[in-house]
Amino acid sequence: MIGFSFMEKLLDNIPLLSAAFAFVLAQFLKPVISLYLGNGWKWRYLTTTGGMPSSHSAAAAALTVSVGMTRGISSTEFAICVFLSLVIMNDAMNVRYETGKQAEVLNRWSEILSALHTNGQFSPTSFKTMIGHSAIQVIAGAILGLGVGSLHTYLRVFHG
Repeated sequence: MIGFSFMEKLLDNIPLLSAAFAFVLAQFLKPVISLYLGNGWKWRYLTTTGGMPSSHSAAAAALTVSVGMTRGISSTEFAICVFLSLVIMNDAMNVRYETGKQAEVLNRWSEILSALHTNGQFSPTSFKTMIGHSAIQVIAGAILGLGVGSLHTYLRVFHG
């Protein structure tokens, strides 16, 4: 059983909470932005990867700035956060984005094969296409994370 002191210590971890707040806020903003752009409210955007802004980038940036503010920018922890944040953002923008593009092509071929084999020899498969992010989605997530991480850390450290 998890003790009260464990939970208290966990809730006192400012960088962890900064990252969590940024992630949740980014996820909540996805359907709001979809609605604003005229695409309607999409409930699934609350729990899906991909889209605007990148919640992974927001969390990584919030964690990094919060660690920088609490442990110092010359700390090993900050160096680790910077490096891993860059890896996360690169992955979201390149690897996962390209995977989504490949899924679009596979889905189209699946539709074509299904139409050609009308006797049921082939059943179409649909792969998730909204997996990664464009550069602007990653940048927006990073800016959101820097703001959330800075504000949360400042309020907790200097006004907590």
